[in-house]
Amino acid sequence: MLPSTRGLLPLHIWDRLCRRSQLQCLGNNGASKTVLGGRNQQSARGGLDHSHNVPNGSAGYGGSSARAYGSSGVGSGSSAESCDSYRRRHEITVTGDEVPPPFTSFEATGFSPEILREVHQAGFSVPTPIQAQSWPVALQSRDIVAIAKTGSGKTLGYLIPCFIHLKRRRNNSQLGPTVLVLSPTRELATQIQAEAVKFGKSSKINCTCLYGGAPKGPQLRELDRGADIVVATPGRLNDILEMRRVSLHQVSYLVLDEADRMLDMGFEPQIRKIMKEVPALRQTLMYTATWPKEVRKIAGDLLVNPVQVNIGNVDELVANKAITQYVVVLSPMEKHRRLEQILLSQESGSRIIIFCSTKKMCDQLARNLSRQFGASAIHGDKSQGERDYVLNQFRSGRSPMLVATDVASRGLDIKDIRVVINYDFPTGIEDYVHRIGRTGRAGATGVAYTFFSDQDAKHASDLIKVLEGANQNVPGEIRDMASRGGGMSRSRRQWGSGGRDGGRGGRYNSGYGRGGIRSRSRSPQS
Repeated sequence: MLPSTRGLLPLHIWDRLCRRSQLQCLGNNGASKTVLGGRNQQSARGGLDHSHNVPNGSAGYGGSSARAYGSSGVGSGSSAESCDSYRRRHEITVTGDEVPPPFTSFEATGFSPEILREVHQAGFSVPTPIQAQSWPVALQSRDIVAIAKTGSGKTLGYLIPCFIHLKRRRNNSQLGPTVLVLSPTRELATQIQAEAVKFGKSSKINCTCLYGGAPKGPQLRELDRGADIVVATPGRLNDILEMRRVSLHQVSYLVLDEADRMLDMGFEPQIRKIMKEVPALRQTLMYTATWPKEVRKIAGDLLVNPVQVNIGNVDELVANKAITQYVVVLSPMEKHRRLEQILLSQESGSRIIIFCSTKKMCDQLARNLSRQFGASAIHGDKSQGERDYVLNQFRSGRSPMLVATDVASRGLDIKDIRVVINYDFPTGIEDYVHRIGRTGRAGATGVAYTFFSDQDAKHASDLIKVLEGANQNVPGEIRDMASRGGGMSRSRRQWGSGGRDGGRGGRYNSGYGRGGIRSRSRSPQS
């Protein structure tokens, strides 16, 4: 009855009817209780997706039961105490109505054998905390905002549920994508595409990547062949939408990855323009490393009754505690000599990223280091072909040292980066945390060296907070700078140290349940 009456009902009544669908899942006391199973989605053909609301044991569109996805809780039928213990141990906090317990093992997820095989072949033994908690929520077709540091495994956190969503939908990919992932940079976009192809191989999913700095022709031809998933930077996607070469009317699963970074880069107008082309009845997942008011505002506009998942502390900027941070207080004239000392002390073949503040310094430093250390440069003036070549050389180990501006400080996900060196201190403490976050990813440890001079003294207080928050030692000279508001001590310069595992979040208080996003219906313009 509902599909045939959809066009006759006001949106708010239609949305309320959609929300009446129910699922069985574990309540807080460990017993089975009836809760809302999330919002139904309007399909491109005018109907509804009831697959996630089928009775336990009944097959949905994808041939999977509701019991298989999201009703088992921690492991399989574990108690509420073990759920709470897991969340405390992994610094997970959740806000929302009837949040399902996390999946603490891959076997508890009910994923298909093909997906589990690909995950195990990739070397993963257990879900990361963000995966464990976001999967059961996403599989209920609910909106999510996840606040977690980079390197937390968030990409698979939204990709695997999207594969299951695609299997249920079975849309015609030549009419437009079903899944849309927005990314701030072409580097991150291509990495998401690579992960989608790798883990979606058994599902025979087509994924197209749209980004600027490259010819539109090949990307348009891929769209014409059909794409189940489109991963795009907002600018390039808007260009192609204006050309009327892609339709988003089938999109029912939307992801905003690194939402804070997209807003930092000025993409909010493009994002809001894209939202006008996407159906209002959809599932939206937002991932962000920080939680400032700008991100809270756009989350409130785009998401409906979301579950908020925090990994680590979201009330202040926190560096990954798996990274040992060394701060070197020195004059600018001493930087190159100290850099060579650090590089010579590293194991041969170690992957190292050196960050500079300007493109000119980036090129100059790479030239000086290329013969002895095999360094290559990457920055915004490089063509897409040059950037792809440099990144491939770095990934393969043929060029183990990358000299970069902040173009590579977010979205660059390369395994086994052992060392990050801040040759120049960044313009803000957030960028410092983003930069050093290139190492110590996915459970590994890393080392970060930072050169700090008199001209950086204005950042001393913020740097102290980050160092102390990650259990690192703070050089006395940094404390001296902070206490007098600038200036370098004449005493002997020294190193900082420390380190263990941890997370990062935003500088602002989280909002859901505390004056943040209200429960409401989505307007057609969202």
